[in-house]
Amino acid sequence: MYEFELEIEDKALKKVGLELMFLTPEKYSSTFGITAVELAKLVEIPVETVKKKLAVLKGKEIIRVKGINPKYWLFDEYNFQRMDEDDDVFKLLCSFEDVDFDRFFKY
Repeated sequence: MYEFELEIEDKALKKVGLELMFLTPEKYSSTFGITAVELAKLVEIPVETVKKKLAVLKGKEIIRVKGINPKYWLFDEYNFQRMDEDDDVFKLLCSFEDVDFDRFFKY
C-alpha cells in the first residue's frame, strides 16, 4: 500500500514539474511566474499538495521563487540542464512515455 501512495505522489510531482517546465506566459497572470493556486488549478491537484511538490523542486534548485505573498514560481532551465542524470527527480521529469504533450502545446 505504501508503494501505491508513493506512486501517486510521484505522479503529482511529475505533473507539477512538467507543468512548470512547459509553462508559457499566457498561463499565468504575472510576469514573475505562476502562483501555487494558479498552478493547482492547471494540474487539478489540491493546493497543499502542489506546495509540497514545489518545495521538493525548489530543494533541487530547478525552480525559482519570487515574492513573498503571493509567491511566484518559474522553472529554471539552466539548473535543470546541469542536474545529475542519475537524480530521481531528473529521471522523473525526463520520462515522457505517459505525457500528453497536447496539454502543453498548441499545434
